Amino acid sequence: MGSIMKGAHILIFPFPAQGHMLPLLDLTHHLATHGLTITILVTPKNLPILNPLLASCPNIQPLVFPFPDHPSLPKGVENVKDIGNHGNLHIINSLAKLQETIIQWFNSHPSPPVAMISDFFLGWTQHLANKLGIPRVGFFSSGAFLTAVLDYVCHNIKLVQSQDVTVFHDLPNGPALKWEELPTLARVYKESDPEWELVLDGHIVGRSSWGSIVNTFYGLETQYMEYLTKIMGHGRVFGVGPVSLLNGSDPMTRGKSESGSDYDVLRWLDSRPDGSVLYVCFGSQKFLSKAQMEALAIGLEESGVHYVWVVKQELGDPVVSGSGRGMVINGWAPQVSILGHQAVAGFLSHCGWNSVLEAIVGGVKILAWPMEADQYVNARLLVDDHGAAVRVCEGANTVPDSAELARKIGESMSGSENNKKMRAKELKDKAIEAVKEGGSSFMELDRLVNALSNLEQKLDVPH
Repeated sequence: MGSIMKGAHILIFPFPAQGHMLPLLDLTHHLATHGLTITILVTPKNLPILNPLLASCPNIQPLVFPFPDHPSLPKGVENVKDIGNHGNLHIINSLAKLQETIIQWFNSHPSPPVAMISDFFLGWTQHLANKLGIPRVGFFSSGAFLTAVLDYVCHNIKLVQSQDVTVFHDLPNGPALKWEELPTLARVYKESDPEWELVLDGHIVGRSSWGSIVNTFYGLETQYMEYLTKIMGHGRVFGVGPVSLLNGSDPMTRGKSESGSDYDVLRWLDSRPDGSVLYVCFGSQKFLSKAQMEALAIGLEESGVHYVWVVKQELGDPVVSGSGRGMVINGWAPQVSILGHQAVAGFLSHCGWNSVLEAIVGGVKILAWPMEADQYVNARLLVDDHGAAVRVCEGANTVPDSAELARKIGESMSGSENNKKMRAKELKDKAIEAVKEGGSSFMELDRLVNALSNLEQKLDVPH
């Protein structure tokens, strides 16, 4: 007998953006601890993000290929954080140029992967998997509602682009979304542009993937998970979230230097009454304009609540309040730890999916200010489906009325909004139940591991 690798060999291909990569790495850690052999494909500048994972799991190996040049990407850009969300299109198309390199690696490997798990932004890998003769599983770092909306949009792109409002008749409750609330692709896709055609085709062929993994849990999105299972036409749709809970780690600290100053905020929170603080953060990619910053600063001050505000500015100094009721952090903050602190009761958020899940795990109510991408859909899920959030503003360029914003913040953080606080706590309980032994996400992960392990046995037979 030759040397056989322990556990089925799986190729993992993340999309290099924080909101996509970290959840897939959390899932990868879980797959590795269940005995699967993992190869993770990255480009050189993204390799350091894998370091904690590589150190803790000897059955995970990196596969590092140079990042292919792209005329619209500055030299050295390999991650969305280095360019912003407008770079997604070009990064997807750059990575698609790795196809031949991956095929050569696969064909020369003594024990090549039996399956590939790739990010849903990398739908072109479905064609790659077909060439390699292995199943591809799409990983959705967003929720099932967004996944269902995006699937409909991509299959009906001309219709959707011709309407001011799209009614999703086939989806549960037949939601209607205005033009500006649709996923970014619906609004910026350009027909016959080869870069956009590659992206659109990737989403369309994604439906024919062997399986789909969604970073959600049944207690949050039961009806949308059932819908996805129906349209995929097979049972290999796995709701495994929140994946950050599976390993008991803080995914936001990965790749960060943990200096003492990062944790000054936790000491500050210790000195505040329970349930009195609003956390304000708009994710890693969104930079507010000067007018938005000023309106928000005044609104926070006039609301009378304690707050922690994470400021990300491309230029200039952060707006710092002088009242002592607020703490302003410039740059990175330990978000998971903040949201889990007993002093924090609300989260003014753009409603990116990772932030939504972290708010749920912290049991805090979201004050929603959706701006782009999946955020309007996520806000609708929390506000309309679950009553666990409240809308306070919307739009990437909207400058809120400070007095109105102050009123909404004050009301949302007061005792009169107890029903929303209760709903937020109920979602927290459901999330924790889901990942416990016997819970829905725990069982779905076991089902996924078994399905991937069984592929190895099937591939022993020539195909």
